[in-house]
Amino acid sequence: MYLKSLSLQNFRNYEKAEFTFDNRTLIVGPNTSGKTNIIEAISLLSNGKSFRTDKDIQTLKFGKEIGRLKGQVNGTTLEVVITKGEVGGKITPTKKYLINGVSKRRLDFVGNLQIVIFSPLDLQIVIGSPSNRRNFMDEVLEQVDFDYRVAIVEYEKGIRQRNSLLELTRKQLHRDLKQFEYWDNLVVKYGNIITEKREKLVAYLNSQNKDIFDFAVVYDKSIISKERLLEYQEEEKIVGVTLVGPHRDDLIFEMFDNDTKAAKDIKFFGSRGQQRLSVLQLKILQLLFFEEKNNNSPLLLLDDIFSELDEGHIIHILKMLGVRETIVTTTHEEFVPNEFKDTMKVIVLSKKNE
Repeated sequence: MYLKSLSLQNFRNYEKAEFTFDNRTLIVGPNTSGKTNIIEAISLLSNGKSFRTDKDIQTLKFGKEIGRLKGQVNGTTLEVVITKGEVGGKITPTKKYLINGVSKRRLDFVGNLQIVIFSPLDLQIVIGSPSNRRNFMDEVLEQVDFDYRVAIVEYEKGIRQRNSLLELTRKQLHRDLKQFEYWDNLVVKYGNIITEKREKLVAYLNSQNKDIFDFAVVYDKSIISKERLLEYQEEEKIVGVTLVGPHRDDLIFEMFDNDTKAAKDIKFFGSRGQQRLSVLQLKILQLLFFEEKNNNSPLLLLDDIFSELDEGHIIHILKMLGVRETIVTTTHEEFVPNEFKDTMKVIVLSKKNE
């Protein structure tokens, strides 16, 4: 997986910018110079979504109507176009995906550039809300599994339609069984596909050696079936939303306490250092998972890891890079040991990029 170049137009702080990358690239610049914006742009070219926001309009440069990202990956041109879409005072942003200039569905766009990001925001996978952990599972599986991408799209569509029917039922105090039957069948079918694939991912994470920080992953799954939907029928009628299914899944990261001889939830009982190391270990496992699935290394993006890890773990990560294509960002070039920096292309940003 080789990203040769990146072109940005009206994206975040960049009005127009071009970057080229080597197998190892170091991006250096002070805070607010746009380092993480480059990483975010690459994530959009990878999976069609930002890892920082779910509102595409926030990625547009202030005052601009359209933004464009373009990358050259293994001879293929990937492009994302984000439009503000203001009509009659109402803003309805649109996003378009192109491969070699041909418009594509996100289903077919994702997977052409596989990435693993390690950034300070990843701490939320362990300490944040369940949605952060579901997003992590989606981030991993969508990049390598087309059937999972289809299942997510169909399931989310089914849940939206079903919730609309539930809200109507709540207002009218009447349930149209025929309308529910179609959407119930759809969410059960695709919900079970999602659950099965998430189970396999969790099993993989638990089966691997963890030489940085040992933990176990507990899959707290919300099973969906016709029987469970029937079981929660009255509660759903009151609240107007679907109460069971993989949209309510969670993961629990547990470490073993030698003193108490018991497993403890890292979110509540781990130190900040242990939480960071568990995230780092998780990202390394994601990298290995991709390589096992594809016999190919994804692009590794290390965003400001020098502020998150101690020197020993930084050296461990840098030694692990091998022949993997890697882009590293940092505020100070001297943070990178010379033995690694000498093998890297260096891109220097300044605050004028704001």
